Amino acid sequence: MLNLKQARIDFPILTDIAYMDSAATSLSPEQVLNATNEFERHYRANVGRGVHRLTNIASQKYWHAHEKIAQFIGGENGTTVLTKNTTEAINMVASGTKWKKDDNVITTILEHHSNFLPWINLREKDVEVSVIKTDAQGSLNISDLEDIISENTKIVAVTHASNVLGNIMPVKEIAAICHDYGAKLLVDGAQSVPHIPINVTELGCDYFCFSGHKMLGPTGTGILWMKDADIKPLLFGGGMIGEVSMDGFTFAEGYEKYEGGTPNISGMIGLTRAVEYLENIGMENIEKHEEKLTKILIEGLSDINGVAVYGPQDSSDRIGVVSFNVNGVHPHEVAHVLDEGAGIMVRSGEHCCQPLMKHLGLKNGTVRASLYIYNTEEEIELLIDTIKELVRRL
Repeated sequence: MLNLKQARIDFPILTDIAYMDSAATSLSPEQVLNATNEFERHYRANVGRGVHRLTNIASQKYWHAHEKIAQFIGGENGTTVLTKNTTEAINMVASGTKWKKDDNVITTILEHHSNFLPWINLREKDVEVSVIKTDAQGSLNISDLEDIISENTKIVAVTHASNVLGNIMPVKEIAAICHDYGAKLLVDGAQSVPHIPINVTELGCDYFCFSGHKMLGPTGTGILWMKDADIKPLLFGGGMIGEVSMDGFTFAEGYEKYEGGTPNISGMIGLTRAVEYLENIGMENIEKHEEKLTKILIEGLSDINGVAVYGPQDSSDRIGVVSFNVNGVHPHEVAHVLDEGAGIMVRSGEHCCQPLMKHLGLKNGTVRASLYIYNTEEEIELLIDTIKELVRRL
């Protein structure tokens, strides 16, 4: 098991900054960078095409990546498909599902635009889209779902953990309700997979989507996991077919059916190494580390007069995403002060969640500190002290 304090030295970018924007994109350790460079330097070749030694090495590692990632999320019995990101994965389900008039989709006000717009866009196909609102802390009342779900509901799409409020959704309960009505459950796991142990089989979802770049992996990598590979492919072309004739074609088996064209091979190899890195630390250890830091941050900010903290106050009910505002100061200005004054990198704005911001009455959005394995108590205290000094000067 890798010690978290020792792990910090694996991130060369952390020489003079405190990085707290991992909900947008995480940093990558040297081990991931080395894995992608090894592919480019020593066995760069296409996969599933040819029989020479380089393509055999690349193909084996690419196949292993699917297997390793499926194991990481407890999805060995499903189909694991490489995508560019969570956005593409969700759009593959939305566009690949066979829809008919009066079908219904249910989502929530918490969603990132990537798990909101693909469903709203289906209204062009006469699909009804219902949006469940939450309370100010982001909590979903299960009875609200029970009130609107019906036999016409084809998909329920929810985030596993909010990228604004940090709260964790009751996915198991939602899955049980969905299946009682014959609906399928899609879970946006972009914010949960990097931070807490995940087992998609135990969650009971039908589709699970997440991004590699938020979990120490390269950009341009994502995953669509399907319990049953029952959607139509988004892309048609090389690599996703079994046989082609003048009269038609057959699909390839397994994940290849959904991966038309040359994939991001180096990215997938890098993502595999990121998974191994996380496993070496232990997801339970990561969860405990972030919960401890989140508790310190929430309590420290909440004690400052003139600072509003959003989301659940109990750090055990959320991931390490903490949104807050300083009264009378635009979130962008707060983020600028943290960067210029203390070398702390945070996100500011609407976080691709405009419907939620309007629901909460936050016209300028929030400041968001999102934590990960490389953050320390000293960095959290520095952020709190910097905000205290900002408030003192107002």
